[in-house]
Amino acid sequence: MKKLFIALTLFTLIGNLIMTQTSDPNHSIYDIPLNKLNGEQFSLSDSKGKKILIVNVASKCGYTSQYKDLQTLYESHSDKIEIIAFPCNDFGGQEPGTNAQIADFCSINYGVKFPIMDKVNIKKGNVHSMYKWLTDPKLNGWNSTSPSWNFGKYLIDEKGKLLNYFPSSVSPISEKIISQL
Repeated sequence: MKKLFIALTLFTLIGNLIMTQTSDPNHSIYDIPLNKLNGEQFSLSDSKGKKILIVNVASKCGYTSQYKDLQTLYESHSDKIEIIAFPCNDFGGQEPGTNAQIADFCSINYGVKFPIMDKVNIKKGNVHSMYKWLTDPKLNGWNSTSPSWNFGKYLIDEKGKLLNYFPSSVSPISEKIISQL
């Protein structure tokens, strides 16, 4: 009888823990509010069923040419992946432009068609809730790694779970990323 009581108690505790984790909106990447460069709201929940590559970007960085590779990835695999870019000025002041300037730069120089969000902070000051989620193991399940520079990449699976982090040096069209699509 005592073993049955202990088993039922453990079952109840585990069930409550699972319910708490899955019903807490702070644990779902899809519930994080986002705005595009033009101020329009963007919902990640529209990307359910696809992988998502989240990238912090900058227009005056040695890795800025990765915009071209991001657009190539987007064009060739848009049926499997959504790319979400977050302009950020936290690393060496390499994204000094306004949202309008960033939009023009990306369109004119790289023909970017994937969504670009508002310019945000990801390491200092008022850190955007997306980057809080991406770097807090209590929220994302395992990762505490923050980007160390521009063009850090996070890969999310089709159900909203964080799969991997890739540093700036990993090209968006590298086998490391393509193989996970």
